[in-house]
Amino acid sequence: MGATQLDEILPPPLGPGVEVSPRDRLLGVADTLFYRRGIHAVGIDEVIATAGVAKMSLYRSFPSKDELIAAYLARRSGLYWDWWDRVLARHPGDPRRQLLALTASLRKRTLRAGWRGCPFTNAACEFPEPDHPARRVAESNKRTMRRRFRALAKAADARSPSRLADQLTLLFEGAYASVLTFGHRGPARALVDAVAAVIDAQIPKPAGRALRRSRRRAGR
Repeated sequence: MGATQLDEILPPPLGPGVEVSPRDRLLGVADTLFYRRGIHAVGIDEVIATAGVAKMSLYRSFPSKDELIAAYLARRSGLYWDWWDRVLARHPGDPRRQLLALTASLRKRTLRAGWRGCPFTNAACEFPEPDHPARRVAESNKRTMRRRFRALAKAADARSPSRLADQLTLLFEGAYASVLTFGHRGPARALVDAVAAVIDAQIPKPAGRALRRSRRRAGR
């Protein structure tokens, strides 16, 4: 699937006749197999055979499966932040609308065919060991998301940026997971309304912000 929509972060599939290096071919195949079936379920030999490269090509690029897994997740993380930044760029200078746009885009992505949950949450479940390379990449992605939410909440004049960031993180994580258990007609469909409710409780609406600022100026 190509990155043709804001809610699309999956890399394009390898097509016939496409000139790619053995490393990129291996990484592309691993990306597809790991995401669709789970990391533990996919062996190195299957990745090599599907990529159509020599075994030595794998070990030149990725000395171990753990390093291949970490590279797959790092690639996904880069694609995720590319998606995030594209959504924000549509509403420059308006953090409230940026948060709502992220939510609408996420809801659309989680309800598409083939959605298998968040790759970082999935990896954290598969690798509980705190020092595993996959878990480190997954945790880094989640910490970054929480920091980015806090920055947007602060820019939007939230009453408690940290609290709002935690609320948004929980709602996003819940949307990622609920589709896997409830399907496309489950609670994830309510994500936009839930996020709007916590934003309304934490961030004054535009007219209210302007009035509050005018009162501040009047009181000087």
